Amino acid sequence: MRLLIKQRVFALTDTYDVYDEDGNPKYFVKNELLSILHRIHVRDKNGHEIGSIHQKFTFFLPRFQVEIAGRAVGNVQAEFTLFRPKYTIDYMGWRCDGDIFGWDYRVYSGSTLVMTIRKRLLSWGDTYELTFERPEYEIPGLMLVIAIDAANCSQNNS
Repeated sequence: MRLLIKQRVFALTDTYDVYDEDGNPKYFVKNELLSILHRIHVRDKNGHEIGSIHQKFTFFLPRFQVEIAGRAVGNVQAEFTLFRPKYTIDYMGWRCDGDIFGWDYRVYSGSTLVMTIRKRLLSWGDTYELTFERPEYEIPGLMLVIAIDAANCSQNNS
């Protein structure tokens, strides 16, 4: 099972369209325009909110709270590293490992692969391909990728 996340390049805020593996629109992601910290909303194709990501105030490394269906399910926080991006993920027992450039990630539950995330290099705007091992990981996995992208953006802008 796959999803494709494509950033809208000329939007005023971080805005993404999410497509299923057949190229059909499935989700819509948008950051609030008048918010100092990231406040990202994820909606299905019918406009119903399925989750949100809220940046928490910290002095150094960005931290994001992930909510699904109005319930807090965990946090994603960037860690200080020299060569490769790394994140502390405190929900679902998941951990995330990325490559040196921050373009590819693997998400594990224990030693079991949950999903892979690959950034497409030659595309207009950020484009990510998500491959899930099981369908029930789709929404939590999508929320994780959006939180990681927001953490990358926050670190790159500071």
